[in-house]
Amino acid sequence: MNVKSNSAAFRVSWVSIAANLILSALKLLAGVLAHSGAMISDAVHSCSDVFSTVVVMIGLRLSSRDSDREHPYGHERMECVAAVILSVVLLITGLAIGYGGVEKIMSGSAAELPVPGLLALIAAVVSIAVKEGMFWYTRHYARLLDSPALMADAWHHRSDALSSVGALIGIALSRLGFPILDPIASVVICGFIAKAAFDIFRDAMNKMVDHSCDEETEAAIRACVLAHPQVRAVDRLNTRTFGNRIYIELELAMDGALSLTDAHAFAEQVHDDVEAAFPKVKHVMIHVNPWEK
Repeated sequence: MNVKSNSAAFRVSWVSIAANLILSALKLLAGVLAHSGAMISDAVHSCSDVFSTVVVMIGLRLSSRDSDREHPYGHERMECVAAVILSVVLLITGLAIGYGGVEKIMSGSAAELPVPGLLALIAAVVSIAVKEGMFWYTRHYARLLDSPALMADAWHHRSDALSSVGALIGIALSRLGFPILDPIASVVICGFIAKAAFDIFRDAMNKMVDHSCDEETEAAIRACVLAHPQVRAVDRLNTRTFGNRIYIELELAMDGALSLTDAHAFAEQVHDDVEAAFPKVKHVMIHVNPWEK
């Protein structure tokens, strides 16, 4: 990620931190004043988003470092490491919320809980609107910058919005005479958070194990290479993702009568054309084979 992209990602992260701090404080206040366990749980979830965004910022900072002797391929995977850490934090937060809800249900104290006040209901609606807006805002920049860590943070916002939906339903039904539904809402929130954590973890792991590009991207790379007039065939094309970047290994067939100097020059042209056409490509390794009819 270049300096300009890194700056944009940090700007998004600071907006996220400010929004979460304000929102978590408001939800905690509403939960305490309106006697809503679901809203307090939701406030804890929003507060955990602040920590997760800090993890994202650390991952972005480390991944933007230049290659060095110990890390000749760069540090792009640090973004994926940040996403994995975020998914674990998200899962722990969800399980803690779910445990609290189950404990109240199993103890039989849920039926004796006070009915949540109107303030908790209003706070849930505000939270849904703010967190859904943050999801779309962060996801837009995550796609623009191709950042797995920012995308993980975006889905953290979406999980918070879903947890607020659960809180809204639980609070509303509690006010209609079913107070046990408030802790049940906490258990439902746990399910939403756990699902988001799993999706983030799976995506990060796919980017850490040298997964190949999708078929459409490989077909486009092959077409780009074959467009060069000196390339007779693509004998082998291997791709692998390294964080959010792509490495390519190519074996090309060219006229066997070409001099070594000419073959090298043509291979360099192919190399430059591929990197120009595909900005995510960090390096192209090319081996030239003599063309056999």
